[in-house]
Amino acid sequence: MAMPIEFPPTLGLVLAGGLARRMGGGDKARLTIGGVTILDRVLARMTPQCTALIINANGDPARFADTGLPVVADSVPDFAGPLAGILAGLEWAAANRPNIGWVASVPGDCPFLPADLVVRLHAARAGENMPLACARSGAWRHPVVGLWPVALRDELRRALVEEGLRKIDIWTARHGVAIAEWPAAPVDPFFNVNTPEDAAEAERLAAEVPAG
Repeated sequence: MAMPIEFPPTLGLVLAGGLARRMGGGDKARLTIGGVTILDRVLARMTPQCTALIINANGDPARFADTGLPVVADSVPDFAGPLAGILAGLEWAAANRPNIGWVASVPGDCPFLPADLVVRLHAARAGENMPLACARSGAWRHPVVGLWPVALRDELRRALVEEGLRKIDIWTARHGVAIAEWPAAPVDPFFNVNTPEDAAEAERLAAEVPAG
């Protein structure tokens, strides 16, 4: 019997700070897919994989009080995008969980995340001797589904604040990023809900993917 792969303590970061413009606003993570909210699906999938979890969201944090998780807002103003949410997670880890050296980020609108996400991101990083890792399914790379060292938080802050950098791929390319691969069929594990049409498709797919 194969022994499970061990990896260092890792904070799970659920990125729920987007504006959801294509859904007409609101929290996409609260949409119900197959009788379970996307957020509950994400938390059920990530909790066993991570040392701890936090949510990155802007606005009133009380709307996520039912999760019992810390809610961390962007420290870079004006909705600077997912890099700002990742920075918030890295800085929270450094301040509150100094024993954790890694953050695994996932979007709050992906209802079908894989159960082996964190271990495979770490395996890709270690195997390619890279400081960063991200997921790919089929031909699509998912830079927001990534693994980030807390030690790079100051460099990320400089890029966001001093350079105005917003593109994840540009920043990760500077440091080196490994790719962890998943098949995109029969259900893409990184399918994300951006539109009402996506929500309808996710409802159809939910019958094939358990919530936990």
